[in-house]
Amino acid sequence: MGDKNLTEDDMSVMVRAAALRGLPELVREIGGDASAMFGRFDMAPAVLNTTDELVSARVTGELLETFAADLHCPDLGLRLAARQDLAVLGRLAPVIQHSLTLGDAIDSITRFLFMHSPSLAVTDESVAERAELRALRFDCLIGPLLPQVADLSLGLLHRVLQLLSGGEYGLVAVHLAHQPPAAPNRYREFYGVETHFGRPGSALRLTRTSGGLPVAGADPFVREALREYLGQHVPLPEPPIEDQVVRLLGKSIGGGQATLLDVARQLRTHPRTVERRLSEAGTTFGELRDEVRKDTAYHLITATTAPLGRVAPMVGLTDQSSLSRAVRRWYGMSPLALRRSRTGKLSAAFAT
Repeated sequence: MGDKNLTEDDMSVMVRAAALRGLPELVREIGGDASAMFGRFDMAPAVLNTTDELVSARVTGELLETFAADLHCPDLGLRLAARQDLAVLGRLAPVIQHSLTLGDAIDSITRFLFMHSPSLAVTDESVAERAELRALRFDCLIGPLLPQVADLSLGLLHRVLQLLSGGEYGLVAVHLAHQPPAAPNRYREFYGVETHFGRPGSALRLTRTSGGLPVAGADPFVREALREYLGQHVPLPEPPIEDQVVRLLGKSIGGGQATLLDVARQLRTHPRTVERRLSEAGTTFGELRDEVRKDTAYHLITATTAPLGRVAPMVGLTDQSSLSRAVRRWYGMSPLALRRSRTGKLSAAFAT
């Protein structure tokens, strides 16, 4: 079932419902009752076909993980990505379609993805050990990138780049931060290249020269008009104070979680100013720290094989008993029960 303990802050970051377009049909093909399953998350399947309807990013991630487990479908994210195309990106789609080159399209994606989902970001990075490659890294700005969300997000990016380039676009390897919920060869089948799991980040690695590939059907005049419009009417947003704090707390996880003073220093402001701005946003530093611990613990417990005894210090808690109390408060069950509830069904799917 969906998380009934979601707070108002959990609901504040939204994503276009179209991100899940095609999921009801996929659920029915697998043998599930789409209406009933979406109903558990207070969502109607028809909303996914709207243009600008928004849903909670956190609920979307929990929904995908729950559906994958309940349907015994560990490759749900990949399956959904395979049936989506540029249309799910709404107003961002024509901007990408009329990019002159693949590199131009990648620039549009990294700059304007927030129009589709403020919770996700794509960064175009260098690959230190291989100068001839570039990495398109996906990150979730409100917590760890859950496995099914990562599979859907990177899978859709892969599909978009394939469609723009006419097929091959110089993909060399795929890196994923999570362990494979589906069999590793399923990823090889989907991407056509080796996929490496448990890496520091989730990214597509492709050749730098692929940026010069032309995009078929692009109109340079339409491109300029769209870019000018976006520059005037859709300025790059400054992240809300709560998102900035969550991101800094997330970066500090595993190395001694940042204090209010640490965060204030990184934001170049006074701790009282941070507290005041968070209060105006309807939250507190303590609530956000708890939120980051909750999301990170969920990721470590359900998406990795990390021993439960090691999870507590990795999320900034003193010992395993503290973790057990926190997980029971967050999810109404023990850490072991949470791990089994998310991984047991997926393991059974491989055994059959």
